Order: sequence, then structure tokens, then C-alpha cells
Amino acid sequence: MTGSSDWTIDGHGGRLACRTWEGEGAPAYVVLLAHGYGEHAGRYEHVARALVDAGAVVHAVDHVGHGRSEGERVLVADFEPVVDDLHAVARRAREQHPELPVVLVGHSMGGLIAARYAQRYGDSLAALVLSGPLVGEWAAAGQLLALPEMPDVPLDITTLSRDPEVGRTYDSDPLVWHGPFKRTTVEAIDRALADVRQGPPLDGLPVMWAHGGDDQLVPVSGSRVGMEHLRGEHYVERIYPGARHEIFNETNADEVLADVVAFVSEVLARRGS
Repeated sequence: MTGSSDWTIDGHGGRLACRTWEGEGAPAYVVLLAHGYGEHAGRYEHVARALVDAGAVVHAVDHVGHGRSEGERVLVADFEPVVDDLHAVARRAREQHPELPVVLVGHSMGGLIAARYAQRYGDSLAALVLSGPLVGEWAAAGQLLALPEMPDVPLDITTLSRDPEVGRTYDSDPLVWHGPFKRTTVEAIDRALADVRQGPPLDGLPVMWAHGGDDQLVPVSGSRVGMEHLRGEHYVERIYPGARHEIFNETNADEVLADVVAFVSEVLARRGS
């Protein structure tokens, strides 16, 4: 049985809401989860439970300005302090389980944060899993920044998943941001994309890239540019035909989660051999 507990930590922009999921037995590894833009860690309950069932203890944080954390809603002036916040969560996890390997999982904007984290702290990770990651080239940033003001147009919820219930749940979630992008945040995303492109490749770190083949929010082609730079010798790629942006919430989510668990299990088995 999986249990969860909520806790807080001081972040660069105020108190950060964190959640830990764990099973009844002793865990074999630690997972850090980094959620995407406008959402929160609570949307990853089923992901965390699948990982706990596979032997993990899972820690996640609502990034500054997101979910239950403090800060102006979805305002991120610089992603380097957000990486620092995630590192503070990792330190707490390592205090509790200093002997366990750590796997980082990041989705979308969380994939951007996770990629930058791996460039800075890759030596502390056993593996990196990037889901629909915002890395490489993202044409939407330039298009938004070229406008005189951010358009107040709601997200097309049909781009999230082929399962319409995912969009309806997202649309009614009070912890999800339903307003426009903020220029400061888009500017910070653009700088962070450049930082990742100019940062080091992840040569010694096992990396899995998973992406929906029909992702219209973060297109495969743009992310591929980033992954070609980041990837090292131990690299697994999974592009799911027809799947949209939130592959953990897709109609084939069980397949996606099984692939992630299999990748992590193979990496950890290799470490132990």
C-alpha cells in the first residue's frame, strides 16, 4: 500500500509545498519528480504510486508560483533558482536515504528544470527520465515574445491527452493555472533553453526520452534538438504514435509507466552488477 505525506521547505521565492509517497517496505531507490508549467505535483499521484510499487520512495515539489507553493502564480524570473529549490528537496531525500540511488523524472517545463539539474548535478543522479521535455527549440517562445502582450487564451485541453476526461479534470482543478502566460516566465524559459543548449552533454548519465508523437504543445522535433545535445552513450528513446502532451495521462499511460519502470530497473541492475 502506498502512503503519502505533505511537508514544506524554504525555497528562493517562499515556502514550497512538497509531497512524499512511499510503501510499507524499505525502498530500493529515490525518485524526484518535477512537474510542468501551470500544474502541480498532485497530478502525478498515479505516477508516484506506480514507481512506489516498483520499489521507489518518491519526492515532488510544487515549483515556485505553482500549486500550493508560495509566489506569484506561474511567475518564474529565472530557472536557476528553481533548480536550486529542487536540489534542496534532493538534499532532504538523501538525508533520509543516504545510501540509495536517485532518479530524476521531469515532464514538460519540469523536463527543462530536470535537464538543467542534470547538467549541474548529474554526478548525484543514477538516471534521468524526460517526458515531453521542453528542451532544444520551442518556437512558441519566440512567437509569444513577439506579441505586444501575452494573449489571454485558455489552453486547448484537447492537446493534453486523447482521453477527454484528462482535459475536463485539468480544466476544473483549482490548483492549475488557467490564465495567460507571463512575459517574464516566457523570457526565463527562453534563457533556460539556451542554457541547456550551451551546457554540457550528459555523457555518463543514463537518459530516457519519452514523448507523444502528436504533442502539439511541445513538438517532438524541437525537443529532439535538445536531446541530441544531451544524450550520452546510455540512451533510450520512446516516441508514442498518436499520443499527445501528457503521456503519463494518455490512453496508453500503463505502457508509458511500464517503459519508465523497465528503464530504471535496467539502469539500477547494471549499477548493482
